[in-house]
Parts: sequence; structure tokens; C-alpha cells
Amino acid sequence: MMRKMIITAILASSALLMSAQVKNGYQLPPEVIVSLIDAPQTPSVLLSPDNLTMLMMYRPGLPTVADLSQPELRLAGIRFDPSTNGPSRGQGVNRITAMKTDGTDLGELRGLPAEVKIGSVTWSPDSRRFAFTNTTGSTIELWVADAASMTAKKIDEGLNGILRRNITWLPDGSLVYLRTLRNRDRAPAATTVPAGPSVQESEGVRGESPTFQDLLQTPDDERIFEYYATSELVRWDGITAASFGSSGMITDVSPSPDGKWFLVSVTGKPFSYLVPYYYFPSRTELWDLKGNIVRLMLESPLRENLPRGYDVVIPGRRGFSWRSDRPASLMWVEALDGGDYHAKEMKYHDQVFMLESPFAADPVPFIATEKRFQGITWGNDNMAMLMEGLSKSRVRVTSSFSPANPQATIKKLWELNSDDRYNNPGFPVTVPNTWGRSVLLTTDKGRNLYLSGSGASPEGDRPFMDRYDLKTGKTTRLWRSEAPYYETVSEFIDPARGLLLTVRQSVTEVPNYFIRDLRKGTLKQVTAFENPYPQMAGVHKELVTYKRNDGVDLSFTLYLPAGYDRTKDGPLPTILWAYPREFNDPSMAGQVSGSPYTFTRISPSSVLVYVTQGYAVLNDASFPIVGIGGKEPNDTFIEQLVADAAAAIDKAVGMGVTDPERVAVSGHSYGAFMTAHLLSHSRLFAAGIARSGAYNRSLTPFGFQNERRSFWDDPELYLMMSPFTHATKVKDPLLLIHGMADDNQGTFPIQSERYYAALKGAGAVTRLVLLPQEAHGYTARESLLHMHWEYLRWLDKYVKNKK
Repeated sequence: MMRKMIITAILASSALLMSAQVKNGYQLPPEVIVSLIDAPQTPSVLLSPDNLTMLMMYRPGLPTVADLSQPELRLAGIRFDPSTNGPSRGQGVNRITAMKTDGTDLGELRGLPAEVKIGSVTWSPDSRRFAFTNTTGSTIELWVADAASMTAKKIDEGLNGILRRNITWLPDGSLVYLRTLRNRDRAPAATTVPAGPSVQESEGVRGESPTFQDLLQTPDDERIFEYYATSELVRWDGITAASFGSSGMITDVSPSPDGKWFLVSVTGKPFSYLVPYYYFPSRTELWDLKGNIVRLMLESPLRENLPRGYDVVIPGRRGFSWRSDRPASLMWVEALDGGDYHAKEMKYHDQVFMLESPFAADPVPFIATEKRFQGITWGNDNMAMLMEGLSKSRVRVTSSFSPANPQATIKKLWELNSDDRYNNPGFPVTVPNTWGRSVLLTTDKGRNLYLSGSGASPEGDRPFMDRYDLKTGKTTRLWRSEAPYYETVSEFIDPARGLLLTVRQSVTEVPNYFIRDLRKGTLKQVTAFENPYPQMAGVHKELVTYKRNDGVDLSFTLYLPAGYDRTKDGPLPTILWAYPREFNDPSMAGQVSGSPYTFTRISPSSVLVYVTQGYAVLNDASFPIVGIGGKEPNDTFIEQLVADAAAAIDKAVGMGVTDPERVAVSGHSYGAFMTAHLLSHSRLFAAGIARSGAYNRSLTPFGFQNERRSFWDDPELYLMMSPFTHATKVKDPLLLIHGMADDNQGTFPIQSERYYAALKGAGAVTRLVLLPQEAHGYTARESLLHMHWEYLRWLDKYVKNKK
């Protein structure tokens, strides 16, 4: 009898194990979804500085899990391939073609190996050549191509792409880049037997830092990181490549516009096990062309205690950059308030300093700002634009001034809330100068500048080009995108003739490049990219607006299956996709974003593919969380979240397209956090699918998203905003998906693992899917197809065929 009971128990345990771990191996969704995920990508375009030549860069299909499983080191906040000393993830370009903007075909790039992985493509300032890297199985090569003949040649190898991946042209046609040390020793290996414990210590100084990923953990990690991060700076003069200056862990190199000076940042020791490399001790130095250190600009200590709060900055020099309209004028900014804007009342809070070459004199105060300095767009000695603002109030101020007499000539042009898309006047149009640096485009002896923007409106985005008279403040509209098209400005390629290079698309027409003549009112097509998604033909797309129960305006983009007739076919099973966003003004929260006239791009992880399976999709539904009356947005996070969801469902049901009993909710990252909360605090949804979320806010104790308060400032808030706390309230099926190599702050895989355990313990219907080798965003073909299989399985079982 006992033997029989034991056998029965073993069989029961096996059955439970099988039910908990079903369908091992990667699965495939329906073929139509596979074909959408495998659709070829439209090539990206890189326009030459003279606006005459376009490079079309093509990419291969999605990477595989095998690609993601190649050797990878995760140290000091970065991930890299030790075989190549470069990035370990991402795909390169495998083909480049070129054409003139007048339509002349220049053919395909020649002289390359049969298999290439091209990256960092960059034009020379004179538009005659372009440079790029090619990553092989063992190194990163540097190549240069002649644009006229479209032929390329390799000029160097052994580039170091760990801390700085860019290659930079100088005005004289030479290139500067980082290279691993020649004849360096073999890489250090981690010891198999630890030499001792890993120790961290705090000496009582209060400080906070976010929950970073991929940090150093052992002395072995330190040695390995230093080995791979060490570089030498190299200049290729068109014939030979030679290193200059001292080698080190160089994190950034910024040449002056005239190419005669270099601002070089070098990280150093002591290393930290709490923060990434960019908070390690560092030196910012000025070098000349021979690599001599002309001046030490900044020596920063290790920063493990990071400032937190609205408009708080690190005291001292910050934000080094070159003035783009001068040969070699270095600028930076310093806080006048000790770094805490709201700690004291004063007129000016930031001071910009300037230092001219040869950098032997004392720095000169240049211009001061009443708010936090946010940048300068340079024009010439008589014209520049100053940006300043505050994160707490979200105010943004743009002013003009004369660099010849900066403080006395400041003239405010406009002030607005950064969330106010409807009243955004646009951004100043820039053009490259003789050094290849961007400067303001002005006409009529500097009286007029040009503004280009998204043109947000209640009808959706309508991009525009305006002329702005600096003397009168009058704006003249030169052009605006008109329905049923969505057209954006790529470049003002010939201001004298009024020629724009635009990208034009519609719901049925794939984006293509056109030349628009503002004077003649004509339009000439340049490229002829084809529709990669014929499977989506006939899918209905519609921008839908509605209101929340408190009057806040909301919107979503509705997608309906091809051939669907709401009168004959009735309401559909529906999936709602959203991502919450914080606002401080209800009128801004409800502003429409996007356009109803864009061509539908299908990203490999998009829920839009389910429209082919008979689902309605409420895509990018507005989920504003508004802080009003002196409250922070998160003080009423859950109430507003539920109200956002209820309003979206009510609208779709009222339109006759959605069955209220068959609605699913889904989101990624903070959208996954949203999904878990909605299933905890409402019964609006038949099921939920949460991807790569954070569910226990005590694991992100020093703030999350835009929340500035810490766990100890308001523990009740953190508990209230943790879906983990409310696991027993989840009554509808919840699918959790997470990348096992998630690299995002706060969304460690343990977030989903522990939340699943809590849900399972509470008796919820739930499933946890961990995708091997995947980071915060999923990229491998097998992972993405399996993710869609998981989605459809869940949706079909608990939504479409809900019992």
C-alpha cells in the first residue's frame, strides 16, 4: 500500500512539474506574423554635408540567439566582445549604395570583403569621402571610401570600441580614433580560486545612487576592465596612422572645430563596485596635435554619492563643449548656487565660461542664466540662441543674444512648458560651416532664422518650416504638411533656392525622400523604397480622441483587421498597449502626439501584428499621470491609471469595435509596471501581458522613472506603487516575459522572478517566460517569434476564447 502511495505521489509530482514547465524550446507564431517579423528593413539614409549625395545603408535580418551567445564581458556598466574589443550586441550594415539627390545612381560600395559588419559611417567635411568601421571575428577595422568612385580601402585595424565608438574627421581630411595598444600582453584571466572576499565600505557620508547593472565585482574584474578599456589616440593623415599623446582609459575625444586641439577625457582609479565607469575618477585635458597636455581642465573624484532632486547638479565645471562658429573656443558651465537650484534665492544660477586658444589665459565669464543652462546654438559673433530651463516646473526659455556682448543683449524669444507640444515654435535650422560644425541658418544679414518642428495639433502632428524675423518677432509659415500625407523636413538643402529634402508618407505609401521646392510649389521624388508589409494591406488605422472622467483629453491609435465591418462582424477582442507618462499640467497631458497619416511600421516586438489574428489594437493609448495642486504625479498614480484605462475601453466599446469582456492590456518596462497595477486594482481586463518590468519598488529605493523621493522619504508610496505588494489582488491571468540579460536600471530579471513567485503563491493564473541572452529590449529572431507565440497563446486562451 505504501509503495503504491509513493508511486502515486511521484506521478503527481511529475505531472505538476510538467504543467509548470511546458513547451520547452522556441515556438513559432502563425506564418503571417513570421513574415512580418522577417520583412526586410528599409535602408537608413545618410546625407553628405554638401546635401548632394545620399548613402543608403542596408541591414541583414534579425540576429539569432547564437549571435547573442557569443563571448561577452559585462563590466563597469558596459557590455563588450573581448574578441573584437568592441560592442557585443547590435547589428552592422552589410551593404551600402549611393545616389545623388538629383536621382543619379552612384552604385554599390566596392572593395569590401564578402561579409561585412559596417558601423560608425561618417562623412568627411568636404563630402568627398566617408569613413566607417568593419567588425570581423577578431578585430575592428577602419575603412575609408571615395564617394565619387564608391570604392573603399582598409587603413587600420585594432580599433577600441568599448568606451568610444566614434571616428572623427578633422578639417584637413585626417581622421582621429581610438586603437588598442600595439603588442599588448594577453588579456588577464579571472582566477579560479578567489584570493579573498569582495569588500565595500562606507565611511558615514550620506549618498545615493541608482541600481546600475553590469558593475565590477572583484579585483579580477578590475584588471580585465582596465586591460580592454585602455586605448591610444591615433591620427590618420591620409597616408599613415600614428598614435600621439599618452595611452589610458580614454572615454571621450572632442577635436576643436579647426582640428588643432583635443579635449580628452580619461577615466582612472579607484574603481567602484557601485557605479559605472563614467562615475569613476577622471581627468579632462586639453591636448595639442602632438599629444602634449596643454591644460588640465577638470579632475573629478570617484562619484558614488549622486545628487538627487529637481534641478540638482554636481558642483564645479560641467558640460564642456567647443563653440562651433570659432576655431578653438572652449566653453563650460558652473553652478552659482552650489548645485541645488531650490536651496537659495538668487538671480543667476548658472555661469558659462569661455577659454580661448592657446588656453594660457584665465577663463572669462561669458553669460549667466537665471535657470539651469541647457545649451547654446551658435551662429556667428553677432547671433546665437540660448536655452535654459527647470525640470521641476518644466519651463523652457529660449533667447537670442550677441556673442560679442552676451549678457547685455539677451532677448527672450519664447517661454513654454516642455510638455506643451501644441505651442512649441520648433527648433532652429542649422547648416554645416567650413569646419563641418552646425551653425544657425540665417538670411537677410542675420535678421531671419528658420524654425522646423513637429507641428503638434489636436488633429495630430503636422510638421512645418517657418521663417522667424528676429527684429519684429514675426513668424512666416513657409510650408506645412497637409493631409492625407505626413511629411517631415530632413534638411534645408538649398536655402537660396528654397529647396527642402523631406520624407513623405501616408497610411498606404511607404516613407520616401522628396525634394520640395518652396518657391515653385513642386515635389520631386528621390528614393523609391518599397512596402515591406503587403500583409498589412487593408488594415484600418484611425486616430481616436476622447476624455477621462476628470476632463483630461486622451487619445489612442486604433487598428482594425483588414475587411472588418463593425456592423456585420460585431465587437472584437482587443489589446491595449500603453506607457504611462508624468505631467504637471492637465492641458499638456491631453495633447495628441503622432499622426493618423503615417505609414505603419512594424517593429519586431510590436503588438500591431495581432491585428492579423482578428484583434483590435488600441496602440499608444494616452496614460497621463498628472500632478496638480502641489502634489506629485505619483501621489494619485493608481487612481489615474485606472481612470486612463477605463476611458480607453469605454471609448472603444462605444465605437462598437471592442467587446468589453475581452480586452487585454500590455506594456514594456514602465508599461509592464502599469499592466501589473491594472490587474491588481481593477477588473477591466480579461488578461495582461507584462514585459521586462519592475514590480518591487523597494529594489529601486533611490527613485524610479521621474520619482525623486526615496523609499525612506515615503515608504508608503513605495509600497503602494509596488505590484508585488498587491499580488493577492490579481484575479485575471497575467503573463510575465523578461530578458535574462536585462541591462536596464531597476528591471533586473529577479523583479519578474519574485513577482511570479508571489503571484503563484497567491493562487493567480500566471506564467513566467525568461528569454535567454536577451537584454531589456529583445533582438534575437528566435526570442521575438517565441514572444509572439506566447502572446497569442495567452490572448487566444484568456481573451478571444474567454469562457
